[in-house]
Amino acid sequence: MKILVVGSGGREHAIIEALSRSASVTELFCAPGNAGIAEKASCVPVDITPEALKDFAFKNSIDLTIIGPEVPLVAGVVDVFEAAGLRVFGPNKQAAQLEGSKRFSKAFMERHNIPSATHRSFTDSLSALTYLESVPLPTVIKDSNLAAGKGVTITDDLEQARSVIENILGAPEGGELVIESFLNGQEISFLIFTDGHSYKPMLLAQDYKQAFEGDTGPMTGGMGTIAPVNMLTQTQYDYICTHIIERTLSGLKQENIHYKGVLFIGLMINGDSINVLEYNVRFGDPETQVVLPLLKTDLLDVMNAVIDERLHDITLEWSSSAAACVVMAAPGYPGSYPKGIPIGVPGDLAPNVKVIHAGTRLQDGQLVSDGGRVLNVTAVSDDLSGAVRDAYAAVKRISFANAHYRRDIGQRVLASD
Repeated sequence: MKILVVGSGGREHAIIEALSRSASVTELFCAPGNAGIAEKASCVPVDITPEALKDFAFKNSIDLTIIGPEVPLVAGVVDVFEAAGLRVFGPNKQAAQLEGSKRFSKAFMERHNIPSATHRSFTDSLSALTYLESVPLPTVIKDSNLAAGKGVTITDDLEQARSVIENILGAPEGGELVIESFLNGQEISFLIFTDGHSYKPMLLAQDYKQAFEGDTGPMTGGMGTIAPVNMLTQTQYDYICTHIIERTLSGLKQENIHYKGVLFIGLMINGDSINVLEYNVRFGDPETQVVLPLLKTDLLDVMNAVIDERLHDITLEWSSSAAACVVMAAPGYPGSYPKGIPIGVPGDLAPNVKVIHAGTRLQDGQLVSDGGRVLNVTAVSDDLSGAVRDAYAAVKRISFANAHYRRDIGQRVLASD
């Protein structure tokens, strides 16, 4: 099959690495891709708008298109492809509201009795600022619209909270935000495949979202991940399946929203208190970088089963190994950062290490940075401590001036062992 993957980040590179292991894949394309992806697929300079992607798929006889990022999903690319009779993996525009609008997703959780933080949604500053005065600190303020993982502020500073509200709602085009109660605990990323009828869970992962060690600093798109995370009791796992996943899928059916693809559920775990933090309507980034290397089942087979609504026929097989990913970011990220920093990746890294490219390009034959999150250094080993050790050993050998990375990926779990 000829496959087109849409996107240019580490998630898409990880998807392409997994697809390249499938005997059914004859040719891989990526729009627009990056320097690392170019080693496995033909990168094509196509705008990731629904019509441009549809035209490319037709002209190049693409058998399956896989949508990586949330923006084209929210824009309705799946609807355009399905209307044209093209095979595409991902949820449609209506389903993508679960990520595209936090206001919609929080209201959906309320309607279907899915446990989550108490919240209020706002479109005007005066109402939001008045409500802010009545809630305890710290509080959580979320831009309701897409913000590339950086639209969440957790603060115990009232002045900072006011400033965030003004910034989101004070734009000339208007805005929308959600103010939520702060939840303590450990975060877990629970991803599933679903065909709208049945679902298959993936290995649990844990993301390190904040910029600095000790979970401090601003929120980012993710500074590292580990998988699997074996920190749930069977009772907790069963509760998540029945009270969260099954209620979510049932609620979607009740509202005539046909959801097919990957559903990412961000959870906060604190003993018997388990709450949904967010829904994402696609593979996580950088969760994908640690989950897919452990998937033994052919990813293409799984995706085709989702599209054809026969996921119940598929058994997911997983490696017994563990994976760790350390994100190397440009200096200054998630604030302003330079591009074009030369990068040198040794050719003799350990065979269990993959350097997944997130924001790179070639400039006159030299690999350079081209984004905030630049490289995802991922290692697979027999256990988590070995995976973390090998990932950091590789990070230290990569030439990338003033690269910013966290030095405590995996420690929440390892420290508790």
